[in-house]
Amino acid sequence: MKKRIGILTSGGDCPGLNCVIRAAVSHATRTFNWQVVGIPYATQGLLERKTVPLSIHGWDLRGIDPLLNMGGTILGSINKGDTLAHADEILAGYEAIALDALIIVGGDGSLEIIHQLAVLGHWNLIAIPKTIDHDVAFTEHSIGFDTAVNTIVDAINRLIFTAASHDRVMIIEVMGRNAGHLALHSGIAGGADVILIPEVPYTIQGICNHLTELREQWQKKFAIIVVAEGISVCTEDANNPSTCTTAKCGQGQYIAEKIANCSHHLIDTRVSVLGHIQRGGIPSALDRLTATMFGKVAIDLIAQNQYDQMLAWQNGKVVTFPIQDVIDKNPSLVDPQGDLVQTARSLGIYIGE
Repeated sequence: MKKRIGILTSGGDCPGLNCVIRAAVSHATRTFNWQVVGIPYATQGLLERKTVPLSIHGWDLRGIDPLLNMGGTILGSINKGDTLAHADEILAGYEAIALDALIIVGGDGSLEIIHQLAVLGHWNLIAIPKTIDHDVAFTEHSIGFDTAVNTIVDAINRLIFTAASHDRVMIIEVMGRNAGHLALHSGIAGGADVILIPEVPYTIQGICNHLTELREQWQKKFAIIVVAEGISVCTEDANNPSTCTTAKCGQGQYIAEKIANCSHHLIDTRVSVLGHIQRGGIPSALDRLTATMFGKVAIDLIAQNQYDQMLAWQNGKVVTFPIQDVIDKNPSLVDPQGDLVQTARSLGIYIGE
């Protein structure tokens, strides 16, 4: 029986989303002769009852397929608004466009909201994890994370020469919300001297002591500090919760101001907030491969009538978990006692107490 499949991308964009679309459409069309339509701007497209025809024959230019190396999403995306307030209209829109199944590519927030809609509307739903924050439970790879880490490491590679030339402390503030995966991975890979993440308490004095040790014991007059955007801003002691608050932005500048006069050596600081640069660019090979596998397996699950599942990457292959189980475990945070944190410390990186 010929099926009509919908696919949408929701939440913040990231590299690799178009690779999912490409793989799902190619497999559904070539293997099963199904029809695949895109839903523009996620649930907004369902609300407005809009679809975009997707065909493997409409993308190439003289045999060149652009979707493998195109960042963002050709379907558009949204990450704001009160979706559930329009639940009835969205459910009616889903019925109007007559889908047999829906594939969503989103992060933990999108996953929870659209799953609620799917339960209300009895949708046949398959979910694919994408987020540069890497905070979706159960999956070792989420689409976009590897590219974002590479982008941050490239920025560190560029900034480190300026830091060394001017004896400066370069502070790089990265995304991640309340999860420190981006900062931890990129800080280790980029050779940072200090990594601050939400999951591990830190003190300004601890940072200052480490910078002094670098200068006096190791004769290193510059340093690289990677700061996750979700760290607590602590006035005195990170071990006293009453002195710490969580802010949405400006953590890099806060750290710069606090460490500027923390030793008898004048510390010249500069802050780089990478912001949405981390979301852009050409997807890495790993993100392309993961996205392609996810797109292919999503169609296989639909062919087997296995729904209400999220795909995850574990031990080199794609596995599935009930969506509600994933939601119950989200967000997935850095383990303060995990191997990466211990590795950072063994390399002489200050990562907190």
